[in-house]
Order: sequence, then C-alpha cells, then structure tokens
Amino acid sequence: QVQLVESGGGSAQSGQSVRLSCDVSGSTDSLVCMAWFRQAPGMDREGVAYIDKFGTTEYADSVKGRFTISEDTAKHTVSLEMNNLKPEDTAIYYCAADPTCDGHQFEYWGQGILLTVSS
Repeated sequence: QVQLVESGGGSAQSGQSVRLSCDVSGSTDSLVCMAWFRQAPGMDREGVAYIDKFGTTEYADSVKGRFTISEDTAKHTVSLEMNNLKPEDTAIYYCAADPTCDGHQFEYWGQGILLTVSS
C-alpha cells in the first residue's frame, strides 16, 4: 500500500508562486509514475504534470513553462512548483502514484489540497 499526503496549498495572488509537496509513504519502491492532477469547480479532474522514475516529465499545455514537477526519492516527496499563477489555476490539487506509467492511470491518490488564486 501507498499513502500520499499533500501540503502547501492555500491562497495566492495572480503572478505569485506556490510550491505543493506530496509526502509518499508505504511501498514506495513499487512506484514508477507520480503525478499532480487538479479539479476546478464544476470541471473534470485533469492531469497537470507527470514524472517517472527516470525523471522524464510531461505537462499539460495550460501549465507548460509555469509549473515544474520534481521528485526527491531520498525524502520520498514529489513537488509541484507553480509560478506565474493565474485565477484559472484555482482548483483542488491531487498527488497520484502508480506502479506503471500506463496511460496516465493511477492507483494511489492523496486526499487533495485546495489552492485559490485571486486576481
């Protein structure tokens, strides 16, 4: 089993930066892919950023160039550095993990953390 706990959300102004962290515990050696998803009010959940155990990253077009996903395997954390925030970045952000990188399907999920960006 794997447990994921997000931290670092809250409120920010447009143009500011926020860093989200995800503490990963349990069977961490089994994990190959990590990701951040978000769900805005009234919207479907969307994948924001992905990273595999080789360090390969992938981003949604809406955040490319502004967000950076990184993993510290020694500390078992996955972070999402978000720069130049926009009001449309307001959402509940979820950390996700999976033993494979198959089609962006993830087995393990955190409880989510709210980020509100005001103009």
